[in-house]
Amino acid sequence: MTKRLVWIVLLQTAVSAGLWSQSENPDAPAVLTIDEAVEYAWGHTTAIKNAGINIADAEQQIIERRATGLPSLSGSASYNRYLEIPVQVLPEQFVQLIQALNPGEEVSPEASFLLKNNFTAGLALDAMIFDGSYFTALKAAKAYRKYVQEEMLVEKRAVRNQVIDAYLPVLLVDENLEILDRNIENLEKLLFETRELYEAGFAEQLDIDRLELSLSNLEIEQENLEQQRTSAMNVLKFVLNYPMDRELVLTEDLENYAETVSGDALSGPVNLDRRPEIGLANAGIELQDLNVEVNKQAFLPTLRGSVVYQQQYQGDNFSDGFWAPTSFVGLNLNVPIFDGFGKKATVQRARLEREKVINQRQDLQRSIRMEVHNARIEYLNARRTLDGQSKNLDLARRIYETTQIKYREGVGSSLEVNQAEQSLYQTQSNYLQSLYNLVTARFALNRALGN
Repeated sequence: MTKRLVWIVLLQTAVSAGLWSQSENPDAPAVLTIDEAVEYAWGHTTAIKNAGINIADAEQQIIERRATGLPSLSGSASYNRYLEIPVQVLPEQFVQLIQALNPGEEVSPEASFLLKNNFTAGLALDAMIFDGSYFTALKAAKAYRKYVQEEMLVEKRAVRNQVIDAYLPVLLVDENLEILDRNIENLEKLLFETRELYEAGFAEQLDIDRLELSLSNLEIEQENLEQQRTSAMNVLKFVLNYPMDRELVLTEDLENYAETVSGDALSGPVNLDRRPEIGLANAGIELQDLNVEVNKQAFLPTLRGSVVYQQQYQGDNFSDGFWAPTSFVGLNLNVPIFDGFGKKATVQRARLEREKVINQRQDLQRSIRMEVHNARIEYLNARRTLDGQSKNLDLARRIYETTQIKYREGVGSSLEVNQAEQSLYQTQSNYLQSLYNLVTARFALNRALGN
């Protein structure tokens, strides 16, 4: 991914986050499907934002690494004014020679070679001529960029899984509440009819009491489910980084995800490359390969060149001084000869670290295959259980409806209705749990396959 593409990704993330705030009233509830909730989380969660920052940082590391091989130009300037000019003692032979050339004059044994004002300004150009580790280090910086890009994919997958795991329980509670509302409505209707029968002398007070008790239990259960839904919704909002005080509306239901998966998903070959964790492991091994190569390059000599130009001014004041130019070129060769086997140990440690990463990838591959195998078994079991519970639910409904008809016609007792009612409620609960287990097993299978 080029630097331009990285900024496009970051801009898309920012835009997608901004769309939620611009396209809707900030106080209006968001209406989200599972996929929309995942997209929202990708645009708002801290983990994804930090992963994007890591990609941008990797781009800067490439620029930083590339800069070490480019010529660098620096300027310098310095000024010194001597309050007391330093002097040096002249050699005795030099003093004697001066006295011989100037007979009769007194010659001081001390002399100064500096003037009061000293100003120096210059430019220095430094350039790498040869460094075996430079291009390998630049490759390593680019490989690190690829590594953090793979990390982004892994992070997005993790956030998606978190959103799904938080979204589905809310749907389960909603399904429970929907069934509970129907049960309460049916029970209220039956209670009304029973009271009418009681007034007509065809029912007992015990029949009314049983129905009222059942109705009270359902209402208590309804209140508990409402509290559970609030808690589950708060968990989902937290995962999405969604405002806690803003309403959130979910548009899915569990039945939408209960369809049968394809035969290839249940028995086809496992493509490990579909899992972003494998891509991350491969990028890690590539980094370790380059780490070994960089450390091996440390045995090679390095050569740098430099060009320096300076102007120096000296004078007791700024009117009678002089400028003295200086310029030179230089080469600096550094040849490693012996370092006590330190570099060799560093290379060996890098190779050992590479072996560890390879071993970790092998463990990851084994764990993915096991995850797929177990997910397929869990899905098949969940499918069989749901099919069985679906049949049980149809049967429990027929029994409940039959007992109600018999009760209304006076050939059945309220106890039979109560027993059929409790059996229906239990079967409904079992069916919903089986449906939830199937949906979660289906998502788990998709995760394991890398879909």
